[in-house]
Amino acid sequence: MPDEGVRAATSEATTHRLSLLLRALRVLEAEGVGTVSSHDLAARFGLHSAQIRKDLALFGEFGVRGVGYRVAELKDRLRNLMGLDRSRTVVIAGAGNLGQALADSRNFNSDGFHVAALFDLDGRKVGSKSRSGVSIHHASEIPQAARELKAEIGVLAVPAEAVPDVARALVDGGVVAILNFAPVTLPAIENVVVKNVDLTLFLENLSFQLKERGR
Repeated sequence: MPDEGVRAATSEATTHRLSLLLRALRVLEAEGVGTVSSHDLAARFGLHSAQIRKDLALFGEFGVRGVGYRVAELKDRLRNLMGLDRSRTVVIAGAGNLGQALADSRNFNSDGFHVAALFDLDGRKVGSKSRSGVSIHHASEIPQAARELKAEIGVLAVPAEAVPDVARALVDGGVVAILNFAPVTLPAIENVVVKNVDLTLFLENLSFQLKERGR
């Protein structure tokens, strides 16, 4: 049996690799593949076979010697480990182009996630819906609406200056995890999981790598 202390200390790098592995298993299952070895997984999806085995070993025994991993079974066990075997309600603050694109995204509305509402200050948007039918509410309703919807995850797609107040409103509404797309770092919040995703940083990193390649 895996040690609970090890599980609690699972690194972000490990969970990232498990997500990539889960993505690969979904592809294989859609193709009708029944079993697969760690070597074949690594070769096809750019993973590392030894790392796959090491990551999975943190959570117990997987696979059958001489056979490999049963794709559907491993996929289901990973979904369970990552908490994707239940539906989690997501609300998005900011109904601009990014916010609505996220609300309508298949990735935000499948495999355990469901976008229940958008929020904005723009009176021209409030009361309308995104293309997929997600309702847009006034930002002042965030605490009450998030609590009524039992939202666990809040997404920030607002201007940098609005981040502190909107994050506070989400937390007041019972949100326990925040994914921040705003171009500013949201500091740690007690008892809340915070993930900052600054797309500008990725673009700047790409620019740097292109410059280095040109030297």
